[in-house]
Amino acid sequence: MVKQDLNGRMVSENRKARYNYAVEDTYEAGIALKGTEVKALRKGTANIAESYAEEKNGEIWLINAHIDEFSHGNIHNHEPRRPRKLLLHRKEINKIAGAIQRAGMTLVPLKIYFNDRGRAKILLGLARGKKAHDKREDIKQRDWDRQKQRLLKDYG
Repeated sequence: MVKQDLNGRMVSENRKARYNYAVEDTYEAGIALKGTEVKALRKGTANIAESYAEEKNGEIWLINAHIDEFSHGNIHNHEPRRPRKLLLHRKEINKIAGAIQRAGMTLVPLKIYFNDRGRAKILLGLARGKKAHDKREDIKQRDWDRQKQRLLKDYG
């Protein structure tokens, strides 16, 4: 599941996030990783589909993200689902924490990738959960857009 991205090499993408949530703002954050986690990410073995981020004691933590153990690791190999600290500026943390507490928004990881300098980054989305009727409306709109493109291609 290793793909090329404009910002570098993408490791993992949470494709259901934009289906389940209406993303209003995005933030790029660094991830505090151990050595074997970086090696496992470079192999492309990560899953952020069930993960989320939360604020604890003035810090943002990535919870439930799965990074496989490194195959050639030793006894100091990492735990696959350990909480990982996200590296953001203090102003960004305060803005995110305020939005989560006041507006009831959720911090959802959208993708993990390596930037041009080779650093592991995560794209976080500050999002509001969609209701079932919103999801149905999105599906109708997507189908209509596809149908429009087909019609333009055939008759246009």
